[in-house]
Amino acid sequence: MATKKYTVTLPEELAEAVRAEVGPGGFSRYVAHAMERQREQDRLGEVVAWCEEEDGEVTEAELAEAEAERREIERRHAEPAHARRVAAGGPLPNSPRVGDRGHRVTQ
Repeated sequence: MATKKYTVTLPEELAEAVRAEVGPGGFSRYVAHAMERQREQDRLGEVVAWCEEEDGEVTEAELAEAEAERREIERRHAEPAHARRVAAGGPLPNSPRVGDRGHRVTQ
């Protein structure tokens, strides 16, 4: 994809925090990814608005049902990933990491 340089104004604290996290050369990639995600969210908002126009507003019960379904899907996907980590002897999520001398490693 072709790239072009732009000048934008950003909140300084936010920009510096991101720059510190992503390191040299990662800032533009991070901003581009954030813009892509925002466009996805905007399109999803348009789809929801269209659906609500066609079928009426989404009810609290429908939102709760969708959330329960999403949690179930996440649970089903997490189980094989957990089994693979256990089989590989890797660290498990939310478990403290231990360094080579047996001390906890903070992240």
